[in-house]
Amino acid sequence: MKQFPPSNLLNSLPKQFFASLVKKVDQYLEQGYDVINLGQGNPDQPTPGHIVAKLQEAAANPVNHKYSPFQGHKYLKQAAAEFYLREYGVTIDPKKEVAILFGGKAGLVEIPQCLLNPGDTILVPDPGYPDYWSGVALAQAEMAIMPLREKNHFLPDYQEMSPEILSKAKLMFLNYPNNPTGATATTEFFEDTVKLASKNDICVVHDFAYGAIGFDGKKPISFLQVEGAKDVGIEIYTLSKSYNMAGWRVGFAVGNESVISAIELLQDHLYVSLFGAVQEAAAEALTASQECVKELNQLYERRRNVLIDGLRSLGWDVTAPKGSFFAWLKVPNGLTSEEFANILLEQVHIMVAPGIGFGQYGEGFVRVGLLSSEERLREAVRRISCLEIFEK
Repeated sequence: MKQFPPSNLLNSLPKQFFASLVKKVDQYLEQGYDVINLGQGNPDQPTPGHIVAKLQEAAANPVNHKYSPFQGHKYLKQAAAEFYLREYGVTIDPKKEVAILFGGKAGLVEIPQCLLNPGDTILVPDPGYPDYWSGVALAQAEMAIMPLREKNHFLPDYQEMSPEILSKAKLMFLNYPNNPTGATATTEFFEDTVKLASKNDICVVHDFAYGAIGFDGKKPISFLQVEGAKDVGIEIYTLSKSYNMAGWRVGFAVGNESVISAIELLQDHLYVSLFGAVQEAAAEALTASQECVKELNQLYERRRNVLIDGLRSLGWDVTAPKGSFFAWLKVPNGLTSEEFANILLEQVHIMVAPGIGFGQYGEGFVRVGLLSSEERLREAVRRISCLEIFEK
């Protein structure tokens, strides 16, 4: 059969680092091993019943069997605005400041194509969510790294960034609570971000995927809560994590009117719109009781405590995450992140994500997901205790 070569653009896309990890895990599963998968970010709990019920009801409505409005239903945009006012005290214009997204990832990958021309510079956190790189490649833009270091609580240090890079940059990605480090942002950091962006004409895109997940009684703050944030950027919110709706592919962007307009223009050419029943269910999630979100947050905090306390009992110097459903753990004994991940998989059949997969500054760490039961996390700690590197 004749093989048609892909375009140069497709060839320029970053390699999917974690696809190879999944293949390795599958090999162990095929051999009958009991693998504890702590390497991926797929929520393990079901979508709350009232949201599912709304989908079922809406799916039977013939109105939803037609094309939805290209830019989404007004009621979902209104629900997003009500959500932001209730949760963060932020006033959003549902007509001009909300764009419905086909999942948070779609928005993150689209936004560089909306605002950048080939050769333009975008500031990207390292370590960070690898799909940021995909958007950069599709826009044929240039990426400038913002290192996230432990000594700075995994926040970028704007003082170390060169004036030349800042003058070139047109876009900046941020993500707090952070994937992969579990760090959270402060009001002061976001205030500094607004000042920097305003001075240098940089559009800030805050990935707020884990906005509902904060520990020790501290609710993560929204970028838009800071004065002037809407002037310089947007925030992207997904229902995947807050409501266990990862497979539903629904989210939204809120903030700067011109950026929202650009997103909607691009999506007009890419999509028709989300299935109306999914939009009705999303509106239900955002406006109904948030008790399910509270309970989910408590579940992740219990899991965090089981994992962190267990690993500390082995003598492993680990830091508890402040948010997200990930723990970012230092690799012991000078091993590389891939070496340690391989030891865990090969010797005790635990999968974790090597930090190098999130960027060069991720080296020396592994990411562990809190997406297995407390029982499985205790079993993971027990298995890790059998490794020679943790012998007391």
